[in-house]
Amino acid sequence: MAYTRRLETPLGGVLLAGDGEALTGLWFEGQRYFARTLESDEGDRALPAFDRAECWLAAYFGGEDPGEAPALNPRGSDFQRAVWALLVEIPRGQTATYGRIAARLAARTGAAVSARAVGGAVARNPISIFIPCHRVVGADGSLTGYAGGVDRKRRLLRLEGAVPGETVLPGRRG
Repeated sequence: MAYTRRLETPLGGVLLAGDGEALTGLWFEGQRYFARTLESDEGDRALPAFDRAECWLAAYFGGEDPGEAPALNPRGSDFQRAVWALLVEIPRGQTATYGRIAARLAARTGAAVSARAVGGAVARNPISIFIPCHRVVGADGSLTGYAGGVDRKRRLLRLEGAVPGETVLPGRRG
């Protein structure tokens, strides 16, 4: 069963989704793949995960350290979930390339992984901001696509103090 809550942010309206225990979605209104993983909608519910997400987002957009995120339970394939787990490791204010993420995943699994496959998983991230797909950039540091729009991606990176062209994934530079 899925529950939802709509709220306004400085970057526009978002839809939160949850399963009663954790967030399963955060989409900007009108973004690509909007609510793609939402199985049903039981409507707005007073869920602790939603309350925690709202407090976290208020601190985040206020320029503060939002602290620990609410529990997350993204719906996707094993490969997608592995990519999304790596996105969560990208520190605030830093970025990583699709290629670097592919290399990290390949090192963890022992299987070859392409940057293009990583890009497909990143594009389908169902929990924007909390799973920071906006921190992924092109090999040359360019702001490549973002389901919520490149302007939002730029604004999120600016809010976090990310320096264009400075690409980092924990444990490695470049």
